[in-house]
Amino acid sequence: MQTAWFSKPVVVSVGIAGSTRNLSNAHQAIELLTTHWRDAGSAKHQSALRACRRATSGEVSPDIAREAFVEAAREAHILVE
Repeated sequence: MQTAWFSKPVVVSVGIAGSTRNLSNAHQAIELLTTHWRDAGSAKHQSALRACRRATSGEVSPDIAREAFVEAAREAHILVE
């Protein structure tokens, strides 16, 4: 299993207080997608989870997973742009 580092971190706002987190790889994204996600189960959430898992197995580029994660984070209104 690969770490699947993103070319650029993704900044998200999480938790009740809205603290920011910088996610640098697909493993970190998977952890957030599976434990602390507002819109779990949406199509973009599922796509991001699938892409991140595929990136950790080397099937897709980490930046493909990053883009899917960004779209899911935008949909969940947690992406810091």
